[in-house]
Amino acid sequence: MEGLKVSKANLTVYIHPSKSNQVSQAVLRQLSSLLFTFSEIFDGVVLAYDVNSFDTCAKILSGVHPYFGVKLKVNLLLFSPKPNMLLEGKVVKVTQESIHVVVLGFSSAIISEKDIREEFVCKTKRGQEVYVSRSHKRHVIKVGTMIRFLVKSFDEEILHVYGSLVPDHTGSIYWLDKNLEVDSHSDRFFSYNVFVELKEYFF
Repeated sequence: MEGLKVSKANLTVYIHPSKSNQVSQAVLRQLSSLLFTFSEIFDGVVLAYDVNSFDTCAKILSGVHPYFGVKLKVNLLLFSPKPNMLLEGKVVKVTQESIHVVVLGFSSAIISEKDIREEFVCKTKRGQEVYVSRSHKRHVIKVGTMIRFLVKSFDEEILHVYGSLVPDHTGSIYWLDKNLEVDSHSDRFFSYNVFVELKEYFF
């Protein structure tokens, strides 16, 4: 999946003197405060971090409260979706007007009716709304389906993605991977299982 990247960063974390005997814990606490928030500095949502090293010789800053400045080298896993990138997520709601998706378990996405290609028609099956392809009856999008869609825009404040299913290479991942030729997009497939493994690695 596109929109994910690892960034190497040199940071300085400021620690209150009262935490001088617990520097490591204080540093990790501050880094944890960055998780699942958008950072303008790194141009992305911080999903995970891995501290490579930190300077044990903390520098005392002058001022009313002499904070410690601790220098770190950190690897950051970032979620930074841009227009025309391909994302993957799980469908959580389907209506006549839109398809609602969750990406990586935390970011919501919506695909409005005008951004769903005409190939798909919304039908009611067993009391639930589903989108079915007119060309390929087995290409179905319903609650629980993992889909691949195009990014139109990303609201950094609320971590909300506006997506599109207009391109032919978007839709149900299961159907696309089974029926379309494997291309570079398939190589970038980033499942929830892989994401969990990366989280475990970084933490």
